[in-house]
Amino acid sequence: MSWWGKLIGGTFGFMLGGPLGAMLGAAVGHNFDRGLNSFADFGQGGGDVERIQSAFFTTTFSMMGYLAKSDGVVTPQEITLAESVMQQMRLNAAQRKVAIRLFNDGKADGFPAEQVLQQFKAECQRRRHLLQMFLEILAATAFADGDLHRIERKVLLQTATALGFSVHEFEAILSRHQAGRQMRENRPDSAAALRDAYKLLGVGAQASDAELKKAYRRLMSQHHPDKLVAKGLPQEMMDIAHRKTLEIKAAYDLVRKTRAQA
Repeated sequence: MSWWGKLIGGTFGFMLGGPLGAMLGAAVGHNFDRGLNSFADFGQGGGDVERIQSAFFTTTFSMMGYLAKSDGVVTPQEITLAESVMQQMRLNAAQRKVAIRLFNDGKADGFPAEQVLQQFKAECQRRRHLLQMFLEILAATAFADGDLHRIERKVLLQTATALGFSVHEFEAILSRHQAGRQMRENRPDSAAALRDAYKLLGVGAQASDAELKKAYRRLMSQHHPDKLVAKGLPQEMMDIAHRKTLEIKAAYDLVRKTRAQA
C-alpha cells in the first residue's frame, strides 16, 4: 500500500511527529502529532520509505508556500507553479486539498521553517539526491515569475545550508535550473541553447567527450525516477523526476550533435 493509502487508511506505524506530523495531520484531519519539541524522535523512522514520502510531500508544499511568501507577496505565477506540480503529480481531489492546505500553512505568519527543515533532513538521513530534488522543486518555485528575488535567493540558500549543501553546490543547482529554463526558451539550434546545455550539464565547452559523458551519467543517476522513489520520493512525483531526465538528455544530445557536426 502506498504512503497515501496508509495515511487515509489510518495505518499510523510510519507516521511523523514534530512540525511535519502536526501540519500533515491537521491537513488530513488526523491527530498523530507527538509535539513540536520531540526532536529526539525525528530520525527514528529513517529508512521507512513511506514515512520519508510523507515527509517529502509535507515539506515540499509547505516550503513552496513559505518561499512564495518570502518576498512579501505570493504572485499568480507562483500559485500556478504550485498547481502545475500538483497536476504533474496527478493528485486526486483529496491529495490536492491537502497540498493546498500545506501551501497555505507555509504562507502563514510564524511558519516554523527551521524546525521543518531540521526534521526533514533527519527523516531523509543521507539521501542526498532526494534532498537535491527537493531543492530543485523549490528553485522552480522561486523562478516561477521569471526572476529570483533577493529575499527568495536568501531563503533558498538558507534552506540548502540547513540541508547540508555548500554554497558552491547551491549555486550549481541554481545554474542548472536557469540553464534548463533558458534552453526551453531558445531555439534548439542557437548558440545560446548550446551554452545553456553545457551549463545544465555542469561542464565547460572545452570538456573532453569522456568528461561530458561522465557528467551526463552522473546527473541521470541523480535524477533517475525509480532510484529516487526507492529512496523516498513520493510515487506521485515520478513524472517530475522523469522530466528532469528528459531535460538532461536533451542537453547532452545537443552538445553531442554539435560536436559531431563540427
